[in-house]
Amino acid sequence: MGHPGQSPSPQSPHGSPPTLSILTLLLLLCGHAQSQCKILRCNAEYVSSTLSLRSGGSPGGLRGGGGGGRAAGAGSGGLCRALRSYALCTRRTARTCRGDLAFHSAVHGIEDLMIQHNCSRQGPTAPPPPRGPALADPGSGPLIPDPCDYESRFSRLHGRAPGFLHCASFGDPHVRSFHHHFHTCRVQGAWPLLDNDFLFVQATSSPVAKGANATTTRKLTIIFKNMQECIDQKVYQAEVDNLPAAFEDGSINGGDRPGGSSLSIRTDNPGSHVEIRAAYIGTTIIIRQTAGQLSFSIRVAEEVARAFSAEQDLQLCVGGCPPSQRLSRSERSRRGAVSIDTARQLCKEGLPVEDAYFHSCVFDVLISGDPNFTVAAQAALEDARAFLPDLEKLHVFLSDAGVPISSATLLASLLSGLSLLWLCFQ
Repeated sequence: MGHPGQSPSPQSPHGSPPTLSILTLLLLLCGHAQSQCKILRCNAEYVSSTLSLRSGGSPGGLRGGGGGGRAAGAGSGGLCRALRSYALCTRRTARTCRGDLAFHSAVHGIEDLMIQHNCSRQGPTAPPPPRGPALADPGSGPLIPDPCDYESRFSRLHGRAPGFLHCASFGDPHVRSFHHHFHTCRVQGAWPLLDNDFLFVQATSSPVAKGANATTTRKLTIIFKNMQECIDQKVYQAEVDNLPAAFEDGSINGGDRPGGSSLSIRTDNPGSHVEIRAAYIGTTIIIRQTAGQLSFSIRVAEEVARAFSAEQDLQLCVGGCPPSQRLSRSERSRRGAVSIDTARQLCKEGLPVEDAYFHSCVFDVLISGDPNFTVAAQAALEDARAFLPDLEKLHVFLSDAGVPISSATLLASLLSGLSLLWLCFQ
């Protein structure tokens, strides 16, 4: 699972890298490992090998060269040896740690520190730590963030805030993928919006009318997969006219585990709106009901969204609707229950920018004849405004060929066109 490039950290003083103490203390106490996953053992061995490094000295038995970097000298050589041992340990337990966020965070943290300290991947490793009692709680060390608070844990580990992605499905339905592709889909029956190692979301759709190509989402199923020390597996199901503010088992949180409160469900408008927050995976989901259909909107950490295998590749939030399930331009332009002028006027009131949300609204009102469909598009736009980290990508515009382009791309095209016009009149 890839991760975006890191901005370099400040250069560390000799033998006392500040990021090292935070990383080691954090990883030691991260408790997400599954019973077969040995990441906690790898964390503990790494901490043991670098204890004297963190106090400013050189660990016994690690003097000499091998993988020096910016913090040159014995300390840096020892750090590189410890990091190579840590990387080797994570590779040995990778098969049993699939889907474990502590494991993925450790792998990324190792990569960051090896780059920061110019450590080579090949070279000597640290000897295994001596057997003995478990390492004690440092006590006076820096405050350890809640292991079931993804954003805090990621920021302490990487020295920056995590990246987030946004996906939505609303109306007949229209799908906005993580990559800002915007499709109007037929997708009749059950289709996965998400299917990764932590989260499964399935939307079930049926035609808006007999013989119609357009469909609406009538049912949503969301599974928050078991994550040791944070939550029990929880299932949420919503159907039209049944939008519960609780999971299937009647609970409103992640269960009795230590991090159970890191998954919660609430509503400000019973029967019309539900918000589910999964802090342990950096995810917020909003489900709404308008005009006899359900809409789905999510903000999810990149690391979580990308945690899937080849067997999980059919996800509408990742790849958009398959080509065979996308409505063509001619299908979207067919005569509907109201005139196109009426539909445009209704949508323009709440969606003044003629972007993909506006055109989705026009299509929905045109086909259904129901002015309430304007609310679904407006709410989807507001969710995107709240969820998107980059507001320049809020508006997506459809070209004549039906290819989505961002507002920034559209602006560049307009400026280019104006430049050409200016030249023509010189």
